[in-house]
Amino acid sequence: MSGVRTRSGSEEMRSCASAFVTRATVRSRLPLDYSERSLRVVDFLIDGLRKGGADRERVRGALFGLGAYVGEVLVRRAGAAWVDFDDEQRAYFGQSVGVRMPDGRVWNPLGKVVNRFEFGGAEESLQTFYLTLHGRVRRPLA
Repeated sequence: MSGVRTRSGSEEMRSCASAFVTRATVRSRLPLDYSERSLRVVDFLIDGLRKGGADRERVRGALFGLGAYVGEVLVRRAGAAWVDFDDEQRAYFGQSVGVRMPDGRVWNPLGKVVNRFEFGGAEESLQTFYLTLHGRVRRPLA
Protein backbone atom coordinates (compact mmCIF):
# COMPACT_ATOMS: atom_id res chain seq x y z
CA MET A 1 0.00 0.00 0.00
CA SER A 2 1.45 3.37 -0.98
CA GLY A 3 -0.01 5.33 1.92
CA VAL A 4 -1.87 7.62 -0.46
CA ARG A 5 -5.50 7.82 0.51
CA THR A 6 -7.98 8.19 -2.33
CA ARG A 7 -11.11 10.19 -1.71
CA SER A 8 -14.39 8.32 -1.54
CA GLY A 9 -17.35 9.19 -3.72
CA SER A 10 -19.07 11.04 -0.89
CA GLU A 11 -15.98 13.19 -0.33
CA GLU A 12 -15.98 14.16 -4.01
CA MET A 13 -19.59 15.37 -4.09
CA ARG A 14 -19.03 18.81 -2.53
CA SER A 15 -16.38 19.67 -5.14
CA CYS A 16 -18.56 18.22 -7.90
CA ALA A 17 -21.45 20.48 -6.85
CA SER A 18 -19.15 23.50 -6.75
CA ALA A 19 -17.73 22.74 -10.20
CA PHE A 20 -21.25 22.35 -11.58
CA VAL A 21 -22.31 25.74 -10.20
CA THR A 22 -19.22 27.35 -11.72
CA ARG A 23 -19.93 25.82 -15.15
CA ALA A 24 -23.67 26.58 -15.02
CA THR A 25 -23.24 30.21 -14.02
CA VAL A 26 -20.27 31.17 -16.21
CA ARG A 27 -22.53 32.57 -18.98
CA SER A 28 -25.74 33.21 -17.08
CA ARG A 29 -26.73 34.57 -13.73
CA LEU A 30 -28.58 31.55 -12.45
CA PRO A 31 -29.37 31.93 -8.74
CA LEU A 32 -27.66 28.71 -7.64
CA ASP A 33 -26.92 29.81 -4.08
CA TYR A 34 -27.56 26.48 -2.28
CA SER A 35 -30.88 27.72 -0.90
CA GLU A 36 -34.07 25.70 -1.00
CA ARG A 37 -35.44 28.38 -3.36
CA SER A 38 -32.70 27.51 -5.85
CA LEU A 39 -34.15 24.03 -6.18
CA ARG A 40 -36.92 25.61 -8.25
CA VAL A 41 -34.18 26.66 -10.70
CA VAL A 42 -32.98 23.05 -10.75
CA ASP A 43 -36.54 21.94 -11.61
CA PHE A 44 -36.59 24.44 -14.50
CA LEU A 45 -33.16 23.34 -15.76
CA ILE A 46 -34.19 19.69 -15.80
CA ASP A 47 -37.49 20.56 -17.47
CA GLY A 48 -35.52 22.43 -20.14
CA LEU A 49 -33.40 19.35 -20.80
CA ARG A 50 -36.57 17.27 -21.13
CA LYS A 51 -38.29 19.74 -23.45
CA GLY A 52 -35.15 19.97 -25.56
CA GLY A 53 -35.53 16.28 -26.31
CA ALA A 54 -32.18 15.25 -24.84
CA ASP A 55 -31.78 11.59 -24.10
CA ARG A 56 -30.56 10.60 -20.66
CA GLU A 57 -27.19 9.35 -21.84
CA ARG A 58 -26.39 12.62 -23.58
CA VAL A 59 -27.14 14.68 -20.44
CA ARG A 60 -25.67 12.24 -17.92
CA GLY A 61 -22.98 14.72 -16.80
CA ALA A 62 -25.46 17.56 -16.35
CA LEU A 63 -27.81 15.33 -14.36
CA PHE A 64 -24.95 14.18 -12.15
CA GLY A 65 -23.93 17.80 -11.51
CA LEU A 66 -27.52 18.74 -10.71
CA GLY A 67 -27.79 15.75 -8.35
CA ALA A 68 -24.58 16.78 -6.59
CA TYR A 69 -25.98 20.30 -6.25
CA VAL A 70 -29.28 19.05 -4.78
CA GLY A 71 -27.37 16.88 -2.30
CA GLU A 72 -25.19 19.81 -1.31
CA VAL A 73 -28.32 21.90 -0.66
CA LEU A 74 -29.43 19.13 1.72
CA VAL A 75 -26.01 19.17 3.39
CA ARG A 76 -25.89 22.94 3.80
CA ARG A 77 -29.53 23.64 4.64
CA ALA A 78 -31.06 20.48 6.08
CA GLY A 79 -28.24 19.06 8.21
CA ALA A 80 -27.47 16.10 5.93
CA ALA A 81 -24.05 14.55 5.38
CA TRP A 82 -22.70 12.91 2.23
CA VAL A 83 -22.26 9.15 2.67
CA ASP A 84 -21.00 6.26 0.60
CA PHE A 85 -23.80 3.73 0.26
CA ASP A 86 -23.21 0.16 1.38
CA ASP A 87 -23.78 -2.70 -1.07
CA GLU A 88 -27.46 -3.07 -0.20
CA GLN A 89 -28.11 0.67 -0.56
CA ARG A 90 -26.20 0.74 -3.87
CA ALA A 91 -28.41 -2.03 -5.19
CA TYR A 92 -31.58 -0.30 -3.99
CA PHE A 93 -30.75 3.26 -5.12
CA GLY A 94 -28.61 2.46 -8.16
CA GLN A 95 -26.04 5.01 -6.94
CA SER A 96 -22.88 4.78 -4.89
CA VAL A 97 -23.41 7.95 -2.82
CA GLY A 98 -26.23 9.77 -1.13
CA VAL A 99 -26.98 11.78 1.97
CA ARG A 100 -27.83 10.83 5.55
CA MET A 101 -30.20 13.09 7.41
CA PRO A 102 -29.80 13.97 11.11
CA ASP A 103 -32.51 11.40 11.96
CA GLY A 104 -30.52 8.65 10.20
CA ARG A 105 -32.60 8.37 7.04
CA VAL A 106 -30.72 8.14 3.76
CA TRP A 107 -31.77 9.83 0.53
CA ASN A 108 -30.62 9.64 -3.05
CA PRO A 109 -30.49 13.15 -4.56
CA LEU A 110 -28.83 11.85 -7.75
CA GLY A 111 -31.74 9.49 -8.28
CA LYS A 112 -34.27 12.22 -7.51
CA VAL A 113 -32.77 14.34 -10.32
CA VAL A 114 -32.95 11.40 -12.74
CA ASN A 115 -36.58 10.82 -11.76
CA ARG A 116 -37.41 14.46 -12.47
CA PHE A 117 -35.76 14.11 -15.87
CA GLU A 118 -37.40 10.78 -16.72
CA PHE A 119 -40.92 11.42 -15.41
CA GLY A 120 -41.26 15.20 -14.93
CA GLY A 121 -44.36 16.49 -13.26
CA ALA A 122 -45.04 18.28 -10.01
CA GLU A 123 -44.70 15.07 -7.98
CA GLU A 124 -41.04 14.89 -8.99
CA SER A 125 -40.23 18.51 -8.05
CA LEU A 126 -36.93 18.84 -6.21
CA GLN A 127 -38.10 21.95 -4.38
CA THR A 128 -41.16 20.06 -3.12
CA PHE A 129 -38.91 17.12 -2.20
CA TYR A 130 -36.85 19.43 0.00
CA LEU A 131 -39.86 21.12 1.59
CA THR A 132 -41.49 17.80 2.49
CA LEU A 133 -38.27 16.01 3.42
CA HIS A 134 -38.40 14.04 6.65
CA GLY A 135 -35.52 14.35 9.09
CA ARG A 136 -34.25 17.77 8.06
CA VAL A 137 -33.22 20.61 10.32
CA ARG A 138 -33.53 24.20 9.28
CA ARG A 139 -30.33 26.13 8.84
CA PRO A 140 -30.16 29.82 7.99
CA LEU A 141 -28.41 30.95 4.83
CA ALA A 142 -24.76 31.67 5.53
